[in-house]
Amino acid sequence: MLRAFFLDLFYNKPTKTNSLKRITIIRNLIYLSLSITILSCNNKILTKKQSQIERKDSITLWLKGARNPSFSKAEQKNFLHKAYGSLQTNTTDSSTAKNLSIIAYRFYELKDTISFQKINTEAQKLAYQQKDSFTIADTHWSLADYYNNKKIFNSSYFHYNKAYEYFNNINREYETARMLYAMAYIKGNYRDYSGSEILTFKAIEKFKSLKNYKYLYTAYNHLATLQTDIKRYNKAIDYYQKAKEYASKVKGSKKTYYKAISNNLGIVYMYKKEYKNALIFFNESLKNTTRILDSTRVIDNIAYTKLLMNDTIGIKKSLIWSLRKRDSIKDKPGRMASNIHISDYYKYIQDTAKAISHAKQAKQIAIKIKNSQTYLKSLKKLAELEPNKSKQYLDRYIQFNDSLVNAERQVQNKFTRIAFETDEFIEENKRLSQQTIFISVTGVGLILILSLLYFIRIQKTKNEKLLLESEQQKANEEIYILTLQQQAALEKEKVNERNRISQELHDGILGKLFGTRMGLGFLDIKGTESTQEKHQSLLDELQQIEKEIRDVSHQLNTNFNSAQINFTSLIKQLALTKAETAQFEIQFSFDEQIAWDNISEIIKVNVYRVIQEALMNVVKYANAKNVSLAFSTNTNDIKVVIKDDGVGFDTGKKSKGIGIKNIRSRIKKLNGVVEIESKLSVGTTIEIQIPINE
Repeated sequence: MLRAFFLDLFYNKPTKTNSLKRITIIRNLIYLSLSITILSCNNKILTKKQSQIERKDSITLWLKGARNPSFSKAEQKNFLHKAYGSLQTNTTDSSTAKNLSIIAYRFYELKDTISFQKINTEAQKLAYQQKDSFTIADTHWSLADYYNNKKIFNSSYFHYNKAYEYFNNINREYETARMLYAMAYIKGNYRDYSGSEILTFKAIEKFKSLKNYKYLYTAYNHLATLQTDIKRYNKAIDYYQKAKEYASKVKGSKKTYYKAISNNLGIVYMYKKEYKNALIFFNESLKNTTRILDSTRVIDNIAYTKLLMNDTIGIKKSLIWSLRKRDSIKDKPGRMASNIHISDYYKYIQDTAKAISHAKQAKQIAIKIKNSQTYLKSLKKLAELEPNKSKQYLDRYIQFNDSLVNAERQVQNKFTRIAFETDEFIEENKRLSQQTIFISVTGVGLILILSLLYFIRIQKTKNEKLLLESEQQKANEEIYILTLQQQAALEKEKVNERNRISQELHDGILGKLFGTRMGLGFLDIKGTESTQEKHQSLLDELQQIEKEIRDVSHQLNTNFNSAQINFTSLIKQLALTKAETAQFEIQFSFDEQIAWDNISEIIKVNVYRVIQEALMNVVKYANAKNVSLAFSTNTNDIKVVIKDDGVGFDTGKKSKGIGIKNIRSRIKKLNGVVEIESKLSVGTTIEIQIPINE
């Protein structure tokens, strides 16, 4: 119908009336066409905006779901993956980096540090590209918390400082104050008291302007802790009272704050030897305590304070109860403190053996959790409790204390250097910005020239490299054979030396120790009952030492298959290195019946190279998540199976690479058989069978 209309329009006779009508109709058609086009464009724009709004709404809902405690951790992670996937598949905008940072930190809170690191790195990279100062700072903050949790405090301090710079540049007062406090706390841990105090006061200024009473309480509590460490107890009490004043202004329940402050004040008064005041504050803390972790701490402190007052009634029961409760809730720092206090109790009642036992337990826990102050305290106690070993403990005390002081100084210097380098970096940026255009132009020209020279050089050396590869491969195999032989000889000598030491311990030292104990046993010791009990206790301890030496002797004399350890450990080391590079999981299966020492070095070299080639293909092309490596044997053959769940490939299609050819060539030289099965999107299996008796 429309076609007929146009034909009528252009083929009617050209009268004046027709001409006017034709012009009018054409003009109306043009307007109609333009209107349709505009409406169509508007509809497309509206559809696109609507799609963007829906996507943002979905991400918001997923992020809310990821923080909803009514969902399981697996469900919360699933929400995060959905939000992350949506951000990946849609156009990047100004909110993408911020949302990535939020997703990354939530993964960190859910203990998924791999996803956290990956997504946080993406967020930070995008934020730098978009010059999004807030998100740059936020990603540094997340990294600082991550390293702080792992107790890598120098890296943590670096990222807190970076976050502080960016937050400060955009006048984010709350976040800036939080970074200052975080850096102050780390400096306090390393006994940089003045540096920590300065940063804390800077944070307090900002928290006061924000009227953030919660963090004012936290900051003054930290200042009081610093003063306690340097034994300025009156000043510490003033700061704790200031912290209590701000805690009273915090909305909601204040029991958590009051119990902590009361306990801390009790400790300060205990250090001041004002024990009655200490007990008042400890009892006040106990009234506000509901958690078992807190109640065990306070009850232990009350019992220890009574011990310092020479009041032993009922304190043993309290100390032992606290220790057992702390053990049941796996409170290692609490167990360490309990053992120190119980050791002092047994020392007070002159039960030296138990005092030593608990001091040693405290020392072992301090070593495990890397608590240097308690470790030093336990060494000092043991030096007092064991006079015959006093010099040994005191020497270790001095040595460790000196090394601790040196380490703390190095870290303090590093913190100072980070702050200095930051200021220096800002000045350097100002200077470099003036040279940007000149350097850019010169750099582009230089890159072009160097690129040309590089390609010329590459072409020239390519042929030389190909010629050297085969010779290098042969040389590597010879080196590998020599390495295996050398390791085998070394392991043999290790076994011989272990056996010699074992024999010397068993036949020499143990015999002498037994003779000494028997001689002491037959001595007619006259004295008080306490002296005779001490004499018997020492004899029992000598007998226990004999048993420990005998056990060590037997363990040293245990044989093992060094040949198998040598070769299998080399295979494992190779596979684990590749797995770490390509981020896949590796599983091993070694048949214990394989006598590696009876297999020729040539076979082992070629097996090693075949596995190396196969794993290299996995790294380069497979994109696998899981790889398995299995060794088995029968009477005449050794079988190796390498399997992955990667992208696979078409075995019927001719490959341009030489990896598979090298594998086939090596196995053919050993009169072996290779079978390769692969399916697209399923994975690849390489099965090798090699005769070992030819």
